[in-house]
Amino acid sequence: MLGIEGLSKRFGGLRVLDGVSFKVPEGSIYGLIGPNGAGKTTLFNVVTGLLNPTAGTVSLGDRELTRLPAHKITRAGIGRTFQNIRIFPQMTLLENVMVGMHDQLSYGLVSTLLAFPYHRREERKARERALELLSWVNLEGKATLEAGGLSYGEQRKVELARALATEPRVLLVDEPAAGMNPAETEELMTQLQNINGRGYTILLIEHDMRLVMGVCHGITVLNFGRLIASGTPEEIREDPQVIEAYLGKDDGDGGVLAQDQ
Repeated sequence: MLGIEGLSKRFGGLRVLDGVSFKVPEGSIYGLIGPNGAGKTTLFNVVTGLLNPTAGTVSLGDRELTRLPAHKITRAGIGRTFQNIRIFPQMTLLENVMVGMHDQLSYGLVSTLLAFPYHRREERKARERALELLSWVNLEGKATLEAGGLSYGEQRKVELARALATEPRVLLVDEPAAGMNPAETEELMTQLQNINGRGYTILLIEHDMRLVMGVCHGITVLNFGRLIASGTPEEIREDPQVIEAYLGKDDGDGGVLAQDQ
């Protein structure tokens, strides 16, 4: 579904990504993990057109997306959430999700101002879809509340629903469990699996290893911008390079020293 081939990104003399290649299979939840500063979010930014790569290609199916502007990449079928929440706090949850639908709505300024019947039908369909997406993250009961009044974890779920509103073929999710308590994280795991079960392919950045190992079908690991391992959760858990660079290493007394939490 999503192909990353030889992807590199430099900022002056700093090489943030160095020849990264992997494929995200259609219908999967695929994890992208590594220590802070490994280049994970930079890769997301390159894939979604916020940054141009120094080298390499990005493709969705048979279509190459490299260097396309961000709005065309969204139209092609790649949606995303952000590491730092980017919701509109004074807007309701419903309005926040409907913002993500702007590219699917076919009415224009004139029909909006004159309230043509077609505009009213499209607006009603958009509201119904937004409510459906909010129900996927268990927030439909708060649809009319201002997003700024939600907890941090709930705001992350609003952002997830808004990304789904773009109707992506592949959804890039950047640290969705950040700021969540264990119960919220458990709920998020179920929601991601349900979204995947509805036909969405997911590429996930996350530091919560319980979540990653619990939902991902495959995982790629970055360290200092380079790919150091790809495989199943079981293979990644046992990989010596991954243990040394990220998951933790033996402290010499039978315990484990965590490398990144």
